[in-house]
Amino acid sequence: MTEWLAGLAVLALAGLAVWVFNQLVRDRNQVSAAWSDIDVQLQRRHDLVPNLVSTVKAYAAHERETLERVVAERNASRKARGVGERARHEGALEQSLTGLVALAEAYPDLKASENFAQLSAQLSEVEDHLQYARRFYNGSVRQYNTRIQQFPHLLLARPFGFAEAEFFGADADARRATAIAL
Repeated sequence: MTEWLAGLAVLALAGLAVWVFNQLVRDRNQVSAAWSDIDVQLQRRHDLVPNLVSTVKAYAAHERETLERVVAERNASRKARGVGERARHEGALEQSLTGLVALAEAYPDLKASENFAQLSAQLSEVEDHLQYARRFYNGSVRQYNTRIQQFPHLLLARPFGFAEAEFFGADADARRATAIAL
């Protein structure tokens, strides 16, 4: 009888280990998929930048500094490695894009441009999708990180190399209000 109970206990522990491991894998994959969603929205944003810059350049050629800052941040973000570095550059790009779009107030012809209006609307849509993707990603990271720190998950997480994921957050500079020089 004791052999049977011992076998049942081993089977139950094995079942629990498989269940815990599968939860960890599912959470890690959800974090990866959520990051992929962010990456898609960032790529859409990056694809809009050249068109937006060239449209503004046609109307406001002397706003070179703003245009160069947007292009530089876009390029830096594309080269960034890791979530933290990418978030830093994306925050700066978001600030620069806000300044670029705000230039339309100073240039009525630009503001009335159908091309600029279309690009601004697309950018606004991308920003909305990006915010949703960031929230979903950070929620997935929170769930995953919490799980790998809780018992009994931590018993399998550490030996199997489940490392904490990094949140996608804005740095201090990106949190400040955008200054627009006209």
